[in-house]
Amino acid sequence: MDAFETLELRCADAWPAVSTDKIGDWRLRAAGGFTGRANSALAVGDPGSPTGSALRGVCDFAHAHRIPPVVQVVAGSETERAIAAAGWVPNSGHAAGHVVSVLTGPLGEGADEVPVLASPTGGWWELTVGRPEPTDAERHVLTTGEIGYALADVMGVTAGAVRAAVVDDVLHIARLAVRPGYRRRGLASALMAACGPWAAERGATRTVLQVAVENAGALAFYDRLGFTEHHRYRYWVPGPGACEDRSL
Repeated sequence: MDAFETLELRCADAWPAVSTDKIGDWRLRAAGGFTGRANSALAVGDPGSPTGSALRGVCDFAHAHRIPPVVQVVAGSETERAIAAAGWVPNSGHAAGHVVSVLTGPLGEGADEVPVLASPTGGWWELTVGRPEPTDAERHVLTTGEIGYALADVMGVTAGAVRAAVVDDVLHIARLAVRPGYRRRGLASALMAACGPWAAERGATRTVLQVAVENAGALAFYDRLGFTEHHRYRYWVPGPGACEDRSL
């Protein structure tokens, strides 16, 4: 397994789905529709069967969990070429962007004014998922594992939040958000910095995060923090006739 696939597995461990299964090394994931990563098959490694057969298993799992069949695969890989040859197509309709840049960079050096909490607050949830109480799927995905919840408080208002997860030697950053009225005050940088010492205490030596290639603002921000692209992944969906529901 190459470095791209190994890092994909670290990211997957940091973003656990509610329901999982495997086809060889491929990971099948479902989480009630909350995020593409938690509701797709991660096609890395050897599925232990021909690609067409493995993709039929992906379809069966998706249909059983009432989610659309989707595969996440390293862009430009041999596996991606095999998936395309099996009649699947890029998921260009994915709202968040179907091509994603996986960035790696240094750990932040600390921000005293931003705490990293052991459990999320109502304000953290509201900024992260849009309401003070998450759904069961959101709670599972966002709180399972070695997780820290950084938040920036301004005069009693949760103005910024981010999720930090440590898997092996990797700090996985996700859901960085700053309330519109509080942007351009350095809060996003402070949130990122605060996660560094917290993660280092838990064995992390580097940071990874995932950003849609269409999100130019976010990519520019992370570039300023010293992040570079490690690789990209794409989401694929079945073309016409490639994924019939065999349970019907």
